[in-house]
Amino acid sequence: MRTWTGLDALPGDLGPTVVTLGNFDGVHRGHRAVLERVVVEAAARGATPVAVTFDPHPLAVLAPDRAPSAVTSLAERVGLLEDTGIAGVLVLTFTRELAAQTPEEFVAEVFVGALAARAVVVGRDTRFGVRNSGNVDTLRELGAAYGFDVVVLDDVGVGHRWSSTEVRALLAEGDVVTAATLLGRPHRVTGQVVHGDHRGRLLGFPTANLSQDAVGFIPADGVYAGWLVRLDAAPEDPERRLPAAVSIGTNPTFDGLQRRVEAYVLDRDDLELYDENVAIDFVERLRPTLKFDSVDELITTMHRDCARCREILLHR
Repeated sequence: MRTWTGLDALPGDLGPTVVTLGNFDGVHRGHRAVLERVVVEAAARGATPVAVTFDPHPLAVLAPDRAPSAVTSLAERVGLLEDTGIAGVLVLTFTRELAAQTPEEFVAEVFVGALAARAVVVGRDTRFGVRNSGNVDTLRELGAAYGFDVVVLDDVGVGHRWSSTEVRALLAEGDVVTAATLLGRPHRVTGQVVHGDHRGRLLGFPTANLSQDAVGFIPADGVYAGWLVRLDAAPEDPERRLPAAVSIGTNPTFDGLQRRVEAYVLDRDDLELYDENVAIDFVERLRPTLKFDSVDELITTMHRDCARCREILLHR
């Protein structure tokens, strides 16, 4: 798959395309239904399937105080788009100038002029152009004028439309199980392993602490069963993906102030993970973060947490 940042990066020999447009944050199952239809429509027309997305999120430019936390980083989003069979991703830098384009200006410049679109595939709730003034009816009118087909898909979901907003709400509640159902995979947070207080090692549970600039929506505070994925290791390395108990919170038992994501690889005290790039895949939340009256009570609970994690991960 090819990724182009900006219209100027598009190759001159791209040829006709079938296009879809969206933020695709999280690339959840609803997104994938649209993207898979793009691939089908492109094959039928002998065209290249392309997804057009934005970075940063439009609200980060237009209303920063209302901008949602990203479910996935741009790099992970592009990788997930590739998994759908899309042949190219056009990343447009979202600016106020772009936001000021009318629906026709955007379509004429991007879909027609730059991508030679033969068809555009969108969900029924698609909005685009200045103040989101364009919708599917606008797109159909422009398709008739500029000579491309418009394929509109009904909402995808069970009982309601799946959305990135719903994924964020579930993660904010710690419901990583339902979030994984919407995403079609466990939710992931990535970062570099950095030094912490080394308190976990003293307690018998050495943890890998993710850097404060870790990317991906951080779920609610609590203890989770999950997987630590060593991104720098080769795919065939048997120690690339390791079972872990994951803690999110401020360590209230020790009056901590900084919110952290840290993972204890089950039954391992021999790993040196500092400076490695890792991912945490969240499987299930065990409990909220608690403040314990004694270190012994904390250690007893941690042993119980690890036993529960082993049970959960044994069948995953």
